[in-house]
Amino acid sequence: MSVVLEVQSLTKGFTMHHLNSYLAAFSDVSFDLNAGEFLLLKGHNGAGKSTLLRTLYRTYLAQSGQALFHSQHGVIDLLRAADVDLALLRRSEIGFVTQFLVARPRVSAEALVAEPLRRAAWDTASAQQEARHWLQAFGVKQSLWRAYPTTFSGGEQQKVNLARALILPQKLLLLDEPTASLDAGARAALVARLAELKSNGTAMIGVFHHPDDVAHLIDRVIDLTPEAQQNKEVPDVVV
Repeated sequence: MSVVLEVQSLTKGFTMHHLNSYLAAFSDVSFDLNAGEFLLLKGHNGAGKSTLLRTLYRTYLAQSGQALFHSQHGVIDLLRAADVDLALLRRSEIGFVTQFLVARPRVSAEALVAEPLRRAAWDTASAQQEARHWLQAFGVKQSLWRAYPTTFSGGEQQKVNLARALILPQKLLLLDEPTASLDAGARAALVARLAELKSNGTAMIGVFHHPDDVAHLIDRVIDLTPEAQQNKEVPDVVV
């Protein structure tokens, strides 16, 4: 298998200036991730699962460590890459799926979902057709496709969010509790899409509200609870 990501001694915490204190999120986390592998992050609330994903995506800045991403342009340390390079990777090779959709006003659901394809040079008609396919797959009513997601319920917004995030296969996919607001049908559609992406070589790191949904996709588990991190001689759990 080809390596997609090498994480070495990754450490992240937050300086709380108003309290004059430092809050550790996780420390000295290391792992490799290969093409087509699914890595699950586990731990209690506050263990740093979502923070680890956001640090890899560079929404947060790490205190130390490396995250070497094997991109089509060469090996890039995600923690130190120039902003312009990081923006390029986010458009073309690294996806991030959250439970929240930040939709632009007066942009239709189908236009939002088609946007990644348009950026990838798809023609308008083909991008729109593919967007409608995935809106239907995730259970968004056809009557809503041309409506603005800013008016949708939280669950319907999440379906649009998933369709947009997963419409274009990426080399690395970061998943931050994507099933949190979904009904059973949409969860099943998500799992089916993740299985398809995995079989085609997408590497994934995920935090899941319902981990049983993706149990058959998981290759390894990293426990970020402090007790587990203090006993790193114990190998990652193999599922």
